[in-house]
Amino acid sequence: MKLIDSIVGQAAGIAALRREIHAHPELCFEEVRTADLVAGQLERWGIPIHRGMGTTGVVGIIAGRDGGACGRGIGLRADMDALPMQEFNTFAHASQHKGKMHACGHDGHTAMLLAAAQHLAAHRDFDGTVYLIFQPAEEGGGGAREMIKDGLFERFPMEVVFGMHNWPGMPVGRFAVSTGPVMASSNEFKITIRGKGGHAALPHTGIDPVPVACQMVQAFQTIVTRNKKPVDTAVISVTMIHTGEATNVIPDVCEIQGTVRTFTTPVLDLVEQRMGEIAQHTAAAFGAQCQFEFVRNYPPTVNTSAEADFARTVMQSIVGPEQVVAQEPTMGAEDFAYMLQAKPGAYCFIGNGDGLHREIGHGGGPCTLHNPSYDFNDDLIPLGATYWVELARRWLAR
Repeated sequence: MKLIDSIVGQAAGIAALRREIHAHPELCFEEVRTADLVAGQLERWGIPIHRGMGTTGVVGIIAGRDGGACGRGIGLRADMDALPMQEFNTFAHASQHKGKMHACGHDGHTAMLLAAAQHLAAHRDFDGTVYLIFQPAEEGGGGAREMIKDGLFERFPMEVVFGMHNWPGMPVGRFAVSTGPVMASSNEFKITIRGKGGHAALPHTGIDPVPVACQMVQAFQTIVTRNKKPVDTAVISVTMIHTGEATNVIPDVCEIQGTVRTFTTPVLDLVEQRMGEIAQHTAAAFGAQCQFEFVRNYPPTVNTSAEADFARTVMQSIVGPEQVVAQEPTMGAEDFAYMLQAKPGAYCFIGNGDGLHREIGHGGGPCTLHNPSYDFNDDLIPLGATYWVELARRWLAR
């Protein structure tokens, strides 16, 4: 493993910043303290900043030895927000705020980019400009979309943009990157079935919405097995069914909610259309009424071929070819997708290990994402920062 010596030497200090962020988690668009910390560090290292993009976002601008005169630029992105969940860990840097936790490693993502920023600002051994994107509200708020709306790519003219996420279960020292779709679109649906309530002992006098809901839930899976091509990927998960208040009363209304995930927009179009048709016609067949709502949240995260291949080459130069593996697509979603819709680039995974790095006082659960016993592995900081630095240097040297 070929790490940059100066980054290794500064890693302990950056790890302390990471733990400070972990202890003070902030939710979507509330990352004021975190943004203050990030901005303060960047300014301390002589990096000009722009604040307030996407509400609480921070952009750092590192011009190379030519002062950025060549006009070339690359964007490196880290997310800053936490999750609305209670932490089970009790070690010294555990969350100090009830119901808020860095359970996805965004504290670590911020730390890795800060470590890279410190090195790049100190050496500036490149031509062009490196834009450091510290993004708010990845966890459902669409912070990437909001930064773009605020003029991220117009104000900071980068050619490409790259992102990175820690991946529990993958050994430390390993990267994963692939071309094409690597994370799914995220979408929500809500179906309100209106029947006619009555006494449960006299079902013939009403229209029971519960069996209507049961038929819909079963029929939705035929979209996956019979409507889309078998080689395409889609997930339809009904996660909530709400109805009724008493055991002897047929309810008037039943509500179904859930999520849909796909890797392509055409498949998503098909799923939404067929779900709406099934919902309306099933309700009509039982004499009930139906309201179908479908909300598209994050689009699929799709890596462009040239940029993913370039990132793989950089990774291989750091950890060796055997430690850079194909990125298995996941049905999880990521709002970096919006940036990849606007610019070429690639989103990769960096191994977070199996959880043995966690200190005494960690929760009893596994060290997986969105788990109350999760903690970012600080051993990743020098490796992730080295990748960011080498990626920027080599791209701008092309």
